[in-house]
Amino acid sequence: MSRFLINTLLSHCHDPGNLLNTLRWQSTSLPDIDKIEALTTLIQELSSKSHPAQEEHVMCEVQSVIWDQCMPLLKMISSEDDGGKDLLGAVCGLFAACLSVCQTDVHEQVCHILLSVLMMRDDGSHETNRLDMDVAIEATAVLLSSIPYNRDVIFKALSRTLCCIKDTSDSRVSKIIVRIWFTILKSCSKESESLHQIWEDLLAWHQRDQTESVTARVLLCLTALSDHLFSLESDSSFNRPEPRRSQGFFRAIQAGLTHRDSVTRKRALYLLTRCVALADARREDVGTCQTPGTEEILFKWTSEKKQLLREFWEDYALVLETLEENQIHVIRPVLSRIDMLVETTSINVEDGLFSPSWLLCLYQRMFYSENKAVMKEGVNHLLELKAMHHPGFALAFSQFVIGPLMDVLAESSLYHRSAQQNIRDRPELGKKLQTFMVNFFNSLPEENKGSVLLQLIQRLGSRHWCAVPLLFLSQALSCLSLRPLLNSDGLRAFREVLRCTMITHQVLLRGASQCFLLHAALSLTDVSAVSLNEVLSFLVYFRAEESLSRGTTLWMELCDWLRMNEDHLRLTDGDSGSSEELQDQTSNTNRASVFSHVQQRLKTFLTAPASSDETGSVPDPAEAELLARAILLSADLQQSKTEPKEIAGLEQLLQPLLDVLHRLSTNVYLLQHKTDKSLQLLLRLLQFLGRVEDPEKEDAVAVALKTQVVSAVVSVQDFLLRRLSCELREFCDVERAELYLSVLRELVLTFANVSWYGSNLLQNYIPKLATNCLKILKEPSQQKPFVSGQVQRVVSMATLALLCDIADGGVRNSRSEAVRSLHSLTDYFYPSSSSLQHLNQTLLKPTAASDPSVSPEDSPVLKDWGRIVAQYIRDQWMCLSFLQKSVPAGHLQAPEAPEVLRAAVEALALLPGHLVLPVLDYMTTVLPKVAQSDESLCVDAICASWKVVQALSTNPQDFWSTLQGFVRLAFNRELLQLSDEQNPQITACVQQIANELMDLAQVRSGVFNVLIQHCCDMWLPSGAEKAVQTDGVFSSALSHLHILTEACVYGPVFRRDQRLIQEVQSYVEQLGDSCAANTAINSDNRDDQFPRICVLAFLCRLNPSNRLHQRVMQELVQRLLKKDAEISKSKVRYYSNSIQHRVKNRVWQTLLLLLPKLRAEFVSEFVLSRVCDAGFCSNQASVKYLIEWTLILILHRYPSHIHSLWDCFSLDHEKTKTSICTFLSVLVHLNILLPKLDEKVHWRRAVEVILQWCFSHNFSVRLYALLALKRVWELKDTNVLSEENLGGLGTVVQACLNQAEAMQNTGNAMKNWTRIQEHFFFGVFHPIRDYSVETIFETFPRLSELAEDEWLPVWKFESFGNFPSCASLPLKNPVMDLSEHQPGDWIQQDQGEMEQEERWAEVQKKITPWKLSVQEQEPELIAQQRAARLGKLTSALLVVASLIDKPTNLGGLCRTCEIFGAKALVLDSLRHVNDKQFQALSVSSELWLPLLEVKPAELSDFLQLKKREGYWVIGVEQTSNSQNLQDYKFPERSLLLLGNEREGIPANLLQLVDVCVEIPQQGITRSLNVHVSAALLVWEYTRQHLGPSTGL
Repeated sequence: MSRFLINTLLSHCHDPGNLLNTLRWQSTSLPDIDKIEALTTLIQELSSKSHPAQEEHVMCEVQSVIWDQCMPLLKMISSEDDGGKDLLGAVCGLFAACLSVCQTDVHEQVCHILLSVLMMRDDGSHETNRLDMDVAIEATAVLLSSIPYNRDVIFKALSRTLCCIKDTSDSRVSKIIVRIWFTILKSCSKESESLHQIWEDLLAWHQRDQTESVTARVLLCLTALSDHLFSLESDSSFNRPEPRRSQGFFRAIQAGLTHRDSVTRKRALYLLTRCVALADARREDVGTCQTPGTEEILFKWTSEKKQLLREFWEDYALVLETLEENQIHVIRPVLSRIDMLVETTSINVEDGLFSPSWLLCLYQRMFYSENKAVMKEGVNHLLELKAMHHPGFALAFSQFVIGPLMDVLAESSLYHRSAQQNIRDRPELGKKLQTFMVNFFNSLPEENKGSVLLQLIQRLGSRHWCAVPLLFLSQALSCLSLRPLLNSDGLRAFREVLRCTMITHQVLLRGASQCFLLHAALSLTDVSAVSLNEVLSFLVYFRAEESLSRGTTLWMELCDWLRMNEDHLRLTDGDSGSSEELQDQTSNTNRASVFSHVQQRLKTFLTAPASSDETGSVPDPAEAELLARAILLSADLQQSKTEPKEIAGLEQLLQPLLDVLHRLSTNVYLLQHKTDKSLQLLLRLLQFLGRVEDPEKEDAVAVALKTQVVSAVVSVQDFLLRRLSCELREFCDVERAELYLSVLRELVLTFANVSWYGSNLLQNYIPKLATNCLKILKEPSQQKPFVSGQVQRVVSMATLALLCDIADGGVRNSRSEAVRSLHSLTDYFYPSSSSLQHLNQTLLKPTAASDPSVSPEDSPVLKDWGRIVAQYIRDQWMCLSFLQKSVPAGHLQAPEAPEVLRAAVEALALLPGHLVLPVLDYMTTVLPKVAQSDESLCVDAICASWKVVQALSTNPQDFWSTLQGFVRLAFNRELLQLSDEQNPQITACVQQIANELMDLAQVRSGVFNVLIQHCCDMWLPSGAEKAVQTDGVFSSALSHLHILTEACVYGPVFRRDQRLIQEVQSYVEQLGDSCAANTAINSDNRDDQFPRICVLAFLCRLNPSNRLHQRVMQELVQRLLKKDAEISKSKVRYYSNSIQHRVKNRVWQTLLLLLPKLRAEFVSEFVLSRVCDAGFCSNQASVKYLIEWTLILILHRYPSHIHSLWDCFSLDHEKTKTSICTFLSVLVHLNILLPKLDEKVHWRRAVEVILQWCFSHNFSVRLYALLALKRVWELKDTNVLSEENLGGLGTVVQACLNQAEAMQNTGNAMKNWTRIQEHFFFGVFHPIRDYSVETIFETFPRLSELAEDEWLPVWKFESFGNFPSCASLPLKNPVMDLSEHQPGDWIQQDQGEMEQEERWAEVQKKITPWKLSVQEQEPELIAQQRAARLGKLTSALLVVASLIDKPTNLGGLCRTCEIFGAKALVLDSLRHVNDKQFQALSVSSELWLPLLEVKPAELSDFLQLKKREGYWVIGVEQTSNSQNLQDYKFPERSLLLLGNEREGIPANLLQLVDVCVEIPQQGITRSLNVHVSAALLVWEYTRQHLGPSTGL
């Protein structure tokens, strides 16, 4: 209804209320928009024309409209409804008209209702009687803009919205800012008051909660308010907040600059840049207010240094913008600017002009980069920071080092070695980290060093670390200067590092980290601030089997430290007043405090409280371990002194322990707790001592300790005999029996060489113990067994298993009483030849009769009974394995072997994987006996065993021993000798298992090592076993040549993280004895190069005169050459250092090694032709050199085959191409071949052959030919031919050589000619003299620039004990010329390096300008408003892409249109904006470009509408009348119509086009991509219309 009609009605209506009521509607109904607008117009007219007498009546009616029409209608509107926006606009218009009429009390009531909605949490519910939050925001904005200034309403609105923004979404926050805050600030006469309220609340919120989410939200709000905060107006009446002077503001900026969200970072940089621009424009000195308790000023501006400040902040912003790219080639050039920033900051750090905290933001931003290369650049740059030598700078950086730097150093990928480093070198980051730590702590003020170090160590212990970062951090700490910085808190922090972070499976790296940490603790601890008790407790966390082993350098270092500092260590409270005796010992100068402390602690340890035996459980062994280490340390400390009675003190020290041990067998009333502790201590003492193969090399302390202990051995063993025979009856005694058996094992291992002890052990002790245990086992089982009986059976079986293990590892003499007593087990396990009743015998669950109150479910007996039964079965198979090995075949009355094997397979199913090793050992001896009678059973047994191994592949503790047992089983000597004809199933199964093992080896380092070492040792044993080797055993190698073939080419290409572990382990190994972990850890060789070295050693030991050996070599060579040919056929070209390249290289290396051992007939009939064929293939340089070397050696050894070389030059030139260079390279070394040939004939033949290639079209071929010609022609001087016999040949040769020398005037040709002559293969290399293992496997790969992990260094061959060395193939080169040569290839071109300034000048600035990062998430600001606020220029160009359907094209087109300032982009649907492919190409340009939606079906109407508006419709299409783009002048109001990717512009739309424009083309392809075509036209339009004013 128009305003005219409303006025007409009002003029004829005496009661306006009736007219108003006519236009109103029911509160529950939804009116038309026209009706709402009519009511709005009526109220507006009434408010302007109402008579004073009617004013009160009209106001009441209007209030009624608010409560009866507006508010109910607002509750019905949903922001999610597509039609709700238009309806909301109409209602808000009515709402505004009504509010303008009402009084203040109505305003406050409405405000209260609306703001209460904002305080409600959006739980996703859609209640009909509740206002939508978006609707409430819009209504609140209308309210505030429609009423006069009301301080209470505004204050309440700001308070409620400030609370609301803390919990709602970003989009809703943007709506609140734009609709409510902006309305308040624009309409409020006292803007500064409202702005101050917002400003102070936001900064206070950030100060309270500095989380990332709060930082992002605060910066979003501040960015939106930037125009108000950074206004250049100098009106004194507006007291605006002053960001330049706010410390809290800059704290928020710094938090934003290091935020993980890119939008938040852009906002922070935008605010910082606005602040700097404001400071520069105001031209006044400012500085932030200092926070109480700190002297740091975050921002300062002085007019005197305005230029310096401006340059600093411009560079700072540019660096941060560049870091957003995450591309290292873009970022690396700006690192020089970071150096400039650092230098500027360090120079002005005293006057506070620049805070170092801004630099920390740069580094932290690099640390958080998604690109690991950028992260590594940032870390390296910080570690090399010279400004860190400044004390103030170092202190300012201290918390950053403890926090973000430590966090980023946990990234393992940073520690990869550089390309210039060797595998065994320490990574560059490790070196830099060490230097940094030393300089950093040296630069810190003295009063801060201790606290910073403590915090850093505590940070180390607060997280789990990977092995590599922890290793190098520990090493860096160990290199800090010796100074007392840490007290007992420091030791506790180190202890947490050891306790919480040692989770890696890499044992060597874990042990090395422990070594470095202990060294650091000893160097940095203030001995006067810690007690000896704390030191000893700290040492418990260092594992003897990994680091702190007696006799290592670390142990000796600890002893030296204790000797120097024991007088300074403070006493604990217990030490200072424990007894008069201790006080006397401490004051005695002949007794060190360590000795006294350990002596007193030992007495306390062996003093058992009266209540200690109540539970009956075994004491915690940790205290015994601590005390055992302390005793040995004290003894070694005493020995190192000069007094003559050093070792005599050991007896006094051990006396309390020896007293208990001597009384074990005689005093039956000794407390069980006390006996357990004494045995625990004895066990750990013997284990820490270790064993030396040569008794004469034992040190004095070990000899003295053993001398003291041996006196109590009989008492201890008698006690164990009594206890193990019948006294262990409780469930807790199972664990106690494990202690007793461990002690017994250590006693046997330690004193077996003592004659009286060994004799007594074998003749008396073992027989008695075996008889007693066997007696218990033979007792009949009870139907309802009790705990006591079952525990006795478990203990007896475990004891017998130990005795069998001792006998198996020592004496198997059947005449000894020990062996005879153990052989009596045969009657127990095999009571008859057909009985299997005691195989896999289980134990029934006992009845917990001792405590009826305990339910069966809660009884510890029943809970852990499954584990005990499994160990019981495992012990049975240990005994059976011993019997199978030691009892003569005729005397073992066992059941049939198949039955026993079935029982073994059953045991594999019963036992957990870590207990199956005895079963596998038993099966190893039985399986060959069953192979002929029951082949399928053998296959089942092997497959079942293999499944057990596979199940353990993730358990490193038990996997390797089980794998070794399985390899002994499946690749048993007898099994491998079986033929395919006799046992096809077994041989097929073994071959399949071998293939699966090799597949597993590709992902698990060390697996193939076990297999190949076992096979090589079996086929060709060394040492004492060599005499028993037969040709029958060796012949099995022919059936399993695939294992040898795979070993020759083995070497998986690891993932980057796996390769890092290998490299760092190599670095630790090369540290040698200086790192105690290398001495303490007895790790198996799991080097992935070991299989190749092992098989190469095997091949070198083969005897060429042995027929079987020769056959193995020949078939192996055939397999290797076949593998090479298959790769050449499947891969015409392959990349350097790819797996194909590596395999081919390994093939030819192995062939070179075997060449001298091969028969002449085999070489001439098979090898030579294959070598020539390989020379014609496309090969990498390293393979090419090996082929050429092989061919030279063959021709040198068999000169009669020289014709094969000449034949290679006679082949079709099209086939040879550049591969002829291989054979030309052979002729370069003709001087080696010629002495064994008819010199005149073959020399001339060589010259003639070479000459024809000197005129090749290919430059490389000509270069090789000229080099060969030069070397061959030099042989002329050896009187091969006289001058008169050369004829015209000499003239031609001289002309060619002159041409080669003239290359010096032809640029790169001269460089190549020089380089090829200096190349190692044509220079220092001599094919005969340099024939060695070193050249083949190390020097050649290095000079050929193969990856370093492909080199086999000589030291690895030397460390392999069985590698033979002979005159025909020496291990090392006789001369060092080739080894000292540096890599270089003549085909490489010089690569000039740009100067620093040149690189900086070419910095790629493909970045988003800081000013474009404003308010990216303000949906209420349409694209034009955003662009206008930033001063962006736009044209009148419309681009219509409704016919395009690919998101990638649309995204790129959106980006193009936004960059060149198009007015709008038309799409078929706005849903494309949410497509990830669209967003990836548009890079947020849709936020700055207006987007319109026009469906393809509506496109015709849209074009006609635009034509009526004056637009010129231009089709981007090739037609008969289309105009050339170069000649066409675009009208200002142009509309580009783009066709579909496939069909182009439909015919019905072509009729509406005013003109078609085509792009001139030169190629064959018919059309360009639609996005590319549109970009060209958009650019041309922009150039024509916006170019002069924008510089385009």
